[in-house]
Amino acid sequence: MRFFRKAKRTDGWLTLSFQGDGVAAAFVRRSGAAQPVVEFCSTFPGPVEPETLARIGKELHAGTFKCSTLLGGRDYQLLSVEAPNVPPEELKTAIRWRLKDMLDFHVDDATVDVLDIPAEANAPGRAHNMFAVAARNSIIKQKQELFVDAGIGVSVIDIPEMAQRNISALMEPEGRGLAMLSFGEDGGLLTVSYKGELYLSRRVDVSLAQLAEEDFERKTATFDRITLELQRSLDHFDRQYNYVSVAKLMLAPSPAEGLADYLAGNLYTPVERFDLGGYLDLSAVPELAAPEEQQRYFLLLGAALRQEEVKL
Repeated sequence: MRFFRKAKRTDGWLTLSFQGDGVAAAFVRRSGAAQPVVEFCSTFPGPVEPETLARIGKELHAGTFKCSTLLGGRDYQLLSVEAPNVPPEELKTAIRWRLKDMLDFHVDDATVDVLDIPAEANAPGRAHNMFAVAARNSIIKQKQELFVDAGIGVSVIDIPEMAQRNISALMEPEGRGLAMLSFGEDGGLLTVSYKGELYLSRRVDVSLAQLAEEDFERKTATFDRITLELQRSLDHFDRQYNYVSVAKLMLAPSPAEGLADYLAGNLYTPVERFDLGGYLDLSAVPELAAPEEQQRYFLLLGAALRQEEVKL
């Protein structure tokens, strides 16, 4: 199974992911120029096993949808590598060779896919980078078998960076890049997108519990760590992609009271909080108006916003 497989239909994706308390599912339908419509979003409590998943699939009529699932942040590695100068049919082999000393497991045990980072338009022929996604074969096999045993045809395994990119793309100012920061079960995720493409990804090792800390000194120390990581990452991005001007940093809903104001006062990049209701039609799922629900389902909804990817 490929991470980024071409979609055959364009009416939306039913995305299922595994969370600590069960299986979460969302369906988002895109409708031309109008806001994408969240038609369904919920969690089914219980153990993650084929019988439970089969029941959920039956209840949701999963067989009538294009279905995808989402890897957890610890299930894979995302690495930026220089794009090899080889024919397309040799790309995967060349990338595997470059990854052999970069992974924390043997490359022969990896499922690998690639995602291009577009080169500067005014510098044709200049070397550019691409993302390599590598996951242990055992993790991919386990997920595949779980869905096969449940009778659900999952055609895409996606990653959080691409899910966040999908939401970021809805907000990008014309001709400028957009940074986005979210927090979930796997900590923080910073991305920068430009013209709908993912250019930067950084993990921020801060938990939801640390964000919700009430002690002033500990909260301030956490905010300092986040600020330092963001500043370093954005400075690095500016040096590497000086042709992309980052308009602002968008902060996804989170339990971090005061973080947006803190970042705004300590970063040179403008900072804004946002509500998903400004970019998605949430009328069919009114409970998503609550910030805590938006934070809970943020990446799941992003994955369900998936559109056709370019096959490399």
